[in-house]
Amino acid sequence: MPRTPGASSPMPTDGQRILVVEDEASLADSVRYNLEREGYVVTVAADGREALERFRADPPALVILDLMLPEVSGLDLCRTIRSGSDVPIIIVTAKDSEADKVAGLELGADDYVTKPFSMRELVSRVRANLRRSRVPADVTAAEEVLTGGPVRVDVARHEITVGDEVVAMPPKEFELLEAFLRRKGRLLTRDFLIAEVWGADYFGDTRTLDVHVKRLRRKIERDPHQPLHLLTIRGLGYKFAD
Repeated sequence: MPRTPGASSPMPTDGQRILVVEDEASLADSVRYNLEREGYVVTVAADGREALERFRADPPALVILDLMLPEVSGLDLCRTIRSGSDVPIIIVTAKDSEADKVAGLELGADDYVTKPFSMRELVSRVRANLRRSRVPADVTAAEEVLTGGPVRVDVARHEITVGDEVVAMPPKEFELLEAFLRRKGRLLTRDFLIAEVWGADYFGDTRTLDVHVKRLRRKIERDPHQPLHLLTIRGLGYKFAD
């Protein structure tokens, strides 16, 4: 199908596999069609139990996960996946309350979209969350260690140490921490951090960022409620201090 004149070319997907967990057949078909047009390989599961089986049989590069599912709930599935994998997870849900969005993010989801949504928005979120995996190998393999406060990040090995403890982080938390450590002592606005970690074309709001910062504090601060390193600059953004 010819592209619209003036439209930008999509980033290469390298046939990355995406698992779509959605029990509404018409929506699942539409999501599959639009992602396959972008070059992704799509697997669909209609309930949480089937999704977990497919995830374990053929681990995807990213999961698009509805919260309202039969058999196993989306939140339970998110918790199970995150307990053993750092694969990016995008929650898709008809629930529009702040509590539902935060619950998914707190369990380890990287992002969310609320039904109804545009396919352009969903594809943009998928691209943003897969951005790290598209960085050329010679860039991601560069020997580099970042430090700040009690934190040590080995970029090449994708390893984080807090004090003497190795700490696991999903992709967006890792990228966010990396962004802070590369700019220690500098005020980073919410808009800057969203563009840096989720991409300049990100459709979402700053709540996703704030929940990720909260999750980071739990992992790197001695007292997350009185942080010494990952500081809030009220009304402006955040700053990482040694």
